[in-house]
Amino acid sequence: SNIVVGDHCTIRDVHYLDNYILGERVILFNIQEMCCTKHAKFGNGILKEGEPESHRVWIGIANENEGRAVLPFEDMIPADAYLWSHYRDDQELLDRFKEMTELGNTKKLDTIGFVGSDSVIKNSNIIKDTKVGECAYIKGAFKIKNVTILSSEDEMSQIGEGVELVNGIMGYGSRVFYQAVAVRFVIGRNCQLKYGARLLNSVIGDNSTVSCCELLNNLIFPFHEQHHNSSFLIATTIMGQSNIAAGSTIGSNHNSRSPDGEIIAGRGFWPGLCSDFKHNSKFASFSLVSKGSYQQELNILYPFSLVAPGKDSSPSINIIPAWWFMYDMFAIVRNRYKFKKRDKRVEKIQNIEMDPLAPDTMQEVLFAISRIIELTKEKLPELDKSFDPSTECDVRQAAKDFLHQHPDADFSLYDNLCQKKYGATIVKPTKAYKMYRKILKYYAAKKPTKDMVMTVRWSEYDEIHFRYTYSESHVWCDNVFTVTDATDGWVEAVAKFTTPANPKYMNLVMSTTGDYEAKDVEIYVDDVTVSECTTITAHNFDGSSDKTLYASQYDTLADLEVPTREGYIFSGIYSDAALTNKLSTSEKAVNYSDLYYSPFYENYEITTVVIGDSVTTIGEETFAGCENVNLIVEPGSKAHE
Repeated sequence: SNIVVGDHCTIRDVHYLDNYILGERVILFNIQEMCCTKHAKFGNGILKEGEPESHRVWIGIANENEGRAVLPFEDMIPADAYLWSHYRDDQELLDRFKEMTELGNTKKLDTIGFVGSDSVIKNSNIIKDTKVGECAYIKGAFKIKNVTILSSEDEMSQIGEGVELVNGIMGYGSRVFYQAVAVRFVIGRNCQLKYGARLLNSVIGDNSTVSCCELLNNLIFPFHEQHHNSSFLIATTIMGQSNIAAGSTIGSNHNSRSPDGEIIAGRGFWPGLCSDFKHNSKFASFSLVSKGSYQQELNILYPFSLVAPGKDSSPSINIIPAWWFMYDMFAIVRNRYKFKKRDKRVEKIQNIEMDPLAPDTMQEVLFAISRIIELTKEKLPELDKSFDPSTECDVRQAAKDFLHQHPDADFSLYDNLCQKKYGATIVKPTKAYKMYRKILKYYAAKKPTKDMVMTVRWSEYDEIHFRYTYSESHVWCDNVFTVTDATDGWVEAVAKFTTPANPKYMNLVMSTTGDYEAKDVEIYVDDVTVSECTTITAHNFDGSSDKTLYASQYDTLADLEVPTREGYIFSGIYSDAALTNKLSTSEKAVNYSDLYYSPFYENYEITTVVIGDSVTTIGEETFAGCENVNLIVEPGSKAHE
């Protein structure tokens, strides 16, 4: 009853059919029950008129206690679920997500089921409260209830024999076969769920394949592979491009009386055969974990690393940072092209970063380098017998110098942050330090021309100033973007720069004017680094007026903008207004908030140049602007005396 049938449809041996609209060229054959109630939600987390809040369907991702639960909706992608589940302290944000889920819901009890044109449903048992898109193919399904099956002519979705789907969203171009079961779920585009896989309370990203295994309470980003019968994954947030090996038992297994924990892993998480972990644990991007039972909580801080159990039953684990690049670079490079080839999505809503060298991993590499330096600093008296800790020196710089000067040094470090109670042994730290630096240099130089998109949180409205540095020249870009909204919040700025074909290095410096400051700066760019910027007042900069200069913590006075005035020669920078203390250009610029520039001299007035005793070399262009120089007095000469 209450059926609307389009043109050229076939309905045969359907024992009960109620409250549905069929598009054109739809085939329904041998179906036991196919109906839609007036309060159907098709898997979305909404409520109809008169329904209590307890009827709302939540998906308890990332944590078994459902403390990170989200409401499913048709357009949900992992990025949405991540924001909703990991910013639980922002109640206003959570309320907005709930409002967005309800957007378009009239709450009226007038819902009608729908099957899109060119779809086929046959030999199935129960199809209830289900919306089916165009060109979908459903054969032999056991039960499909409260589900949206997204499908189109370009991205056709399929459901096979014995499948049971309840309370969820199935993405475009996805396939579910062979007794797979999914309850409270969102499956992305071009995903496969098959061979008896069990998926509960989880959001799975695009291009993922899950078979033969069990996944409970997970948030998984695109390109996840888990296809072995003996593995399970519970209470995790995995950033994608991951592979779970056979026998891996990654579950929140009641470690204590406290609520069950979580595992958070960056991109490229690869646990080995029969490995198991204790919650809570965290892994940096592209962590390869050797076979073993890890009895303590882990906090792997080093990207592209190999993690292995300690030798001779030692409770301390071993970590080889940058292992992928030192011993299996082919595999890490292959991943980039493999994922591009496997991306069969026609419409790409969720952006997927497939390059192992990207802003997320480079931030981790920077931290890993800093961590190795810190650990080396603690061990420096033991490593360098000539080092005297009683002398006044920069110990951190001494540790960096040691790593640079002894690239083949054979020693290990101890990192107490990487494993609770027993810590970790960092193996081959000098080689890892060298490799990490190579990775950063390659990353910085591989794509020198790109627009720069910055997301910045501001405490008040103000201006951003950028200084973009390449080779040994400087391009100054002041007032690239001005924040006009005086309220707190996130704003986005886009800066465009033209760079030479092969810059030696690149650096982006940001600062603010006025009394306000930028907070929590994040930059999503392939080719730049960010550092704090100091404002310096250059008095009498061009011989007549003051100017504001901007310098990073790495800049010397020689890196600052040089004043120019046609027909005149600039003579120096001083720290005082009386021009009595002349500064060396090798000094750090950030040490000074005020600089005083000496008067300019007309080039035709300079006829004699006296070179100081400390000067040993003179550049070819030192006196190029002095047209009337007829005498250069050198050290040791009679005139100099």
